Amino acid sequence: MSIELPGFADPVLESQACFRAVLDALARPGTRHPAGVGLAPPAPLMPAAAAVLLTLVDGETALFLPGDWTAARAWIGFHCSAVPVATAAAAGFVVATALPDLAALQAGSDASPDESATVILQVASLASGRRLRLSGPGLRVPAALDVEGLPEDFPALWAANHALFPRGADLLLCCGTSLAALPRSTSVLG
Repeated sequence: MSIELPGFADPVLESQACFRAVLDALARPGTRHPAGVGLAPPAPLMPAAAAVLLTLVDGETALFLPGDWTAARAWIGFHCSAVPVATAAAAGFVVATALPDLAALQAGSDASPDESATVILQVASLASGRRLRLSGPGLRVPAALDVEGLPEDFPALWAANHALFPRGADLLLCCGTSLAALPRSTSVLG
C-alpha cells in the first residue's frame, strides 16, 4: 500500500534543506535546486514535489490534487495530513501536471497577499524545452529558464497573473529531484 512508502529519512534535516531550496528558488527565479533526493513517493508524484509537500503542507493546509492520484493522495494524507479540497480554487496549494487556470486560483488581497495559492507544477524537464527569459526582484539581469511542460501561451497567462501583484499565484516547477520557482513578482519576457 502506498502509505507504507517512507517520507523523509531524517524529517528535520531534510525538511530544512527543502525549505532552504524553496526559499532560494523564490529569491532567485529561474535557478534550479535539488529537492527530494532519496524520496520514492508513489507515482505520479515526483520526488521534488513530494519534498515540497512534506516541507510546506500540514493538517491546516487546503490541498488540491488531481482526481486520479489515488496512491499519491493516500501517501500525502498519511505523511502531511493535508485537508483535501474538491477544487483548485479552494486550495492554498495546488499540485498539477498541467498548468491550472491561474485566474481561478486564490489570489489573496492587497492587505493579505499571503493568502494566495501556490501551484506545485510537475513538468517534463527543467533543462530543456521552451526558454523563458525572466526579470524582476532577485535578478540583476534577466535570467533564462528552460521548461518543458508549460502551455504555448504561458507568457500571456503569466503576464495576467503578474499584473495582479502583490496578489497572484506563485509557481513551483518540479521535475524529478529538481525545483525552480516563478514568484508572482517575476516577469516572463518570452
